[in-house]
Amino acid sequence: MTTRILPAVGDADAARSITTLLGQLPDTEPASPVGDSTSLIDMLARLAAESLDELPEVVLVHERIGPVPALELIREVALRFPAVGVVLVTADAGPGLYSAAMDSGARGLVGMPLSYEELAQRVQSAAAWSVGVRRHLGHGGDVFTGPGGRVVAVTGAKGGVGTTVTAVQLALAARASGLSVALVDLDLQSGDVASYLDVQFRRSVVDLAAVQDISPRVLQDALYAHQSGIGLLLAPAEGERGEDVSDRSVRQIVSALRNRYEVVVVDCGTHLDGANAAAIEMADTTLLLVTPDVVAVRAAKRMVRLWDRLQIRKAEETVTVVNRHVRNSEIQPPLVERITGTRVARTSVPAGFKELQSVVDAGRMQDLEAKSSVKQALWALAAELGIVKAPEGEVRQGKFRGDRGSVGLRRARGK
Repeated sequence: MTTRILPAVGDADAARSITTLLGQLPDTEPASPVGDSTSLIDMLARLAAESLDELPEVVLVHERIGPVPALELIREVALRFPAVGVVLVTADAGPGLYSAAMDSGARGLVGMPLSYEELAQRVQSAAAWSVGVRRHLGHGGDVFTGPGGRVVAVTGAKGGVGTTVTAVQLALAARASGLSVALVDLDLQSGDVASYLDVQFRRSVVDLAAVQDISPRVLQDALYAHQSGIGLLLAPAEGERGEDVSDRSVRQIVSALRNRYEVVVVDCGTHLDGANAAAIEMADTTLLLVTPDVVAVRAAKRMVRLWDRLQIRKAEETVTVVNRHVRNSEIQPPLVERITGTRVARTSVPAGFKELQSVVDAGRMQDLEAKSSVKQALWALAAELGIVKAPEGEVRQGKFRGDRGSVGLRRARGK
């Protein structure tokens, strides 16, 4: 049997060393190294979407991979792709790191400088484990779906552009189509999801921040079961407690939710901190809400550039949604796309203050009328993003019609 190996190495010298040695191992098929954590997860997700058999048996993770730290990346791979054996490559082969790597889900650890015998042994062991897991899971397409649930992060270019309304309606649309949905409020200082859905609940995301291993029971205790069927993980009532939520805890929380729910919508607000930056980076789709005015578009451009400088997300991987769109406005979606360098969703959301006012004031966003133009647009956006399961793919008056499957996003023009 040929063992397929995918190295994830950010350091050029280490990549050459690992590639050279992998080429000497018998019965192996090493792939070209990927240079960062995002590329690794994206590649594994694409392979898993095809079939279990397309995944490599072994993934090598170098200690200096980025932007996600190596141990966090190993935990993510182990949670999302349990049939892949992960081996950590590190200059520190001490017992402390070995224990931490095993706790994260690694199947072995290889010290640097690399030894042929040690590398061969660790790869062979991880591959044997992977084959055993796949044999246990079976080869049926319904047994293993690989990437887990879809994570959609919703963030605003500036305050007041409709981030929370969008996040709530996307979650309601996905749930109405029959999918299991979690809605997370990561606007930690001023989150309003609870107010929009008239919820009073003493637990919040902070209760999971210090948990090292989030079990299904612990997760269930922290979630509020909303009458719509959505599981809500709320922001803390005391904004200062949001400082207790780190980027590491967010990665663990989002991974746990992804493994339980088919769709996870995260309201990241408009303020960038370590916690919501982690969610934006982990998300399968990140939406950037903007209104058709100069101030908001400039803010969106600054936000996209900030994400790029911090290696959180590339502009071309971001989907911009134009909210409160007016046909006679000077700022139209193609201009927004050109200025920000992002992809702009085909669906624009019209202005509808009167439609929203009564349900917002009552905290009953789930009661927004089906004939509302805002609701129709946001549910159409959900279909465009592929986070609804519908027998027929068009959304009209809050109901799904058309062929099953997602509607492709328009590709960026000229970027």
